[in-house]
Amino acid sequence: MTLHELPLEQRTLHGYFSRELEPVLEIEPGDSVRISVPNAGWDLSREEQFVAKRPELDTGHALAGPIAVRGARPGQTLTVRVDEVEAGDWGVTLGGEDHAVHWALANGVGRALGRELDLAPFLGVMGMPPPEPGVHSTIPPRRWGGNIDCKELVSGTTLYLPIPVESALFSAGDGHAAQGDGEVSGTAIETPARAQLTLDVRDDLALEWPIARIDGAWLTFGFDEHLGRAASIAIDGMLALMARELGVGGGDARVLASVGVDLHVTQVVNEALGVHAELRDDAFR
Repeated sequence: MTLHELPLEQRTLHGYFSRELEPVLEIEPGDSVRISVPNAGWDLSREEQFVAKRPELDTGHALAGPIAVRGARPGQTLTVRVDEVEAGDWGVTLGGEDHAVHWALANGVGRALGRELDLAPFLGVMGMPPPEPGVHSTIPPRRWGGNIDCKELVSGTTLYLPIPVESALFSAGDGHAAQGDGEVSGTAIETPARAQLTLDVRDDLALEWPIARIDGAWLTFGFDEHLGRAASIAIDGMLALMARELGVGGGDARVLASVGVDLHVTQVVNEALGVHAELRDDAFR
């Protein structure tokens, strides 16, 4: 395993998805990459904004990449192990037009509005471009990942994504110091971030939509313009996961899901709404 470094530079950042973007790094499966990114709005601090390489195109989240994974191809699954996510010392949350709250972040605690909360840093965007050519927004999550905004994907978790294009062309960014399920204002605590991710490829796990392994549980994801449809996708993914992990299918799986699986609204603000289903390891004895 080799550890690679992507420094915070114009050449390593972009603000849209496209299969036509040239990779800034090529790695072997199993290698790790350290990245540094501004916050989603390209801010380095309250006073300093990073200047994008192509301002006319880089209008979305500031993402590090694309990273090519040698030998990855459509039909395989990309595993993204989140080794570490470190928030900056400042973040901002928007509460409506012309309303911004700035947070002081230190020692695992965020402070603003005379209140404190515990931080749980994660990357809001981890994903690959759609297989169709052209420029694609970073705002909606897709079956190949992207702006998932799931607060559970902290250090120590693993995200599994179906690969849409040759070499995967993976990108990541959108540091969040903390977020609630739903992300109801449209932003979390948006912060510059540093992270280490380990990327690998699996041939033995066919996926239609993302899944994740967190501490003590499995997650399955669904995204759609309609919340009910997003929930249905997440449930279908969970039933398939239960068949793999528990060896139970059909009506029995649906019964167990009904009594032991929880649905969470991941986010409701990114054009495609998100739902994740959660199956805890201790749900059944």
